[in-house]
Amino acid sequence: MEKKIQTMIADDHPLFVEGLKMILSSNDLLQIAGIANDGKQLLYLLTQQPNIDLILLDVNMPNLNGLDTIKYIKQSFGSSKVLMLSAYSDEKVVEQAKNAGADGYVLKNSSKDELMKAIMDVVNGKTHFDLQNEPNQEDAFKKMDIFLRKYNLTKREKEILLYLKQTYTNQQIADKLHLSIYTVETHRKNIMQKLQLSSPAALVKFLVEFNI
Repeated sequence: MEKKIQTMIADDHPLFVEGLKMILSSNDLLQIAGIANDGKQLLYLLTQQPNIDLILLDVNMPNLNGLDTIKYIKQSFGSSKVLMLSAYSDEKVVEQAKNAGADGYVLKNSSKDELMKAIMDVVNGKTHFDLQNEPNQEDAFKKMDIFLRKYNLTKREKEILLYLKQTYTNQQIADKLHLSIYTVETHRKNIMQKLQLSSPAALVKFLVEFNI
């Protein structure tokens, strides 16, 4: 039986983490060995389980961010491959990640296939920094609109869905669209019902799999 790739996730967005877990769990080669909410917790987990093959590391986290965390990982757990996760393709941040020792950098709005390619590249000793230019909001909305027409979502629901794809919280969406958080929550419930999804994690998985 082939040895599974022992994987840890470090990200402070619970919704994104749940969706990521569902995607990774569908791959027989990967096994999730631990989940951390920030860099400090990740480093502690690594002292308990030092033989981790792959770390999926969010760039922006509280307490100890991803860029600072990489330096400690490479010093003490150098055999672990590190794939950075980010919502934005900021060239400066990508360069900082490379300089810190990251093995790859992938956008959170990548498709499932793109994510799995990035994972397999770094696990197999390659680097993966093939970032696509981040689409502007208008282009992203048009692409989503074409795909989602059959679900009869309103324009507002599509706007909210686009922000959810970019890992915005309910409060951040409310602030962005000048709505109350209760209105955003209601729209989210309606979106889930129209897409026939049973959980927030299933929504993230839906967004990633169809690369909306």
